[in-house]
Amino acid sequence: MTASAATRAGRRALLLGSASLPWAIAMPVPPRGAAAQEQAATQAPGFYRFKVGSFTVTQVHDGFFRRPVEGFVRNAPLAEVQRVLREAFLPTDQLTIPFTVTFVDTGRQLVAFDTGSGGQLAPTAGQLAANMRAAGLDPARVGLAVISHFHADHINGLTTRENEVVFPNAEIVVPEAEWRWWTDPGNETRSPEGQRANFANTARRFGPYRGRVRQVADGAEVAPGIRAVAAHGHTPGHTCYLVADGNDQMMFVADTTNRPEPLARRPDFHPVFDFDPVMAEQTRRRIYDQVATDRVRVAGFHFPFPATGHLAKEGNGYRFVPAEWSSAV
Repeated sequence: MTASAATRAGRRALLLGSASLPWAIAMPVPPRGAAAQEQAATQAPGFYRFKVGSFTVTQVHDGFFRRPVEGFVRNAPLAEVQRVLREAFLPTDQLTIPFTVTFVDTGRQLVAFDTGSGGQLAPTAGQLAANMRAAGLDPARVGLAVISHFHADHINGLTTRENEVVFPNAEIVVPEAEWRWWTDPGNETRSPEGQRANFANTARRFGPYRGRVRQVADGAEVAPGIRAVAAHGHTPGHTCYLVADGNDQMMFVADTTNRPEPLARRPDFHPVFDFDPVMAEQTRRRIYDQVATDRVRVAGFHFPFPATGHLAKEGNGYRFVPAEWSSAV
């Protein structure tokens, strides 16, 4: 090799080395030991955004709890329920039930639909506050907290364990029929034994918001673009909410079903959580016929995260079709 050739080769090597240097500097150092184990055990923040017209919807995960499959459906043999779960690729011994709170920013105000578990029901739940922070949602910005019904996993998040308000500037909107039932002590003996704790819990959660609770009737406009839709049966006043802006619509279906894989597919199943199972089944069919026929997007409190998509009519039931994930809002 001549001296000039050697010089050129040396320059190429230097340039190649210089070009690779920033990449080498940018390469992260893999965590080791306890840090690596902690990283492997954690999950990405649980929030997801999409649009309904000009409204921005943010689905925020609050965690989950698990319960045995046995006893979950009251009017079908265990083997039949397990068959439906197996066909949906779900475990047949226990059911994981997610919690997802829906936030809608209308441009006028931030609206929360239900409030989650408040971290007071299961060690695997109570992630709402952390995931709201990750999503850039400040509880102080919530102007309306719209409640579908008064089961603990939907209203405990109104307050902390110490019963302090979580949404300091929010007006609380509740279904008129739901409020009337759970605030009347005379109804306690007329309620299923497993739901009688709702009376005391209702007083506890709404007490700190005294003077800021507004009751709405079926069909009432909660706020511009948000309307109450009666969906009774799961509880005496269980209510869905139709969100609309321009030609776009979304229905917050709350607990019209619990997990949709078994219960939308088999609307005749009567889950243990339903106050009036016959009325709840009628409601499921009516609401789901509406959203399937009109091709309305849905958000479900107990649907698999990010808990949004469509319901398609299929045979005597409905098939949940998750919305396509998008990196753009």
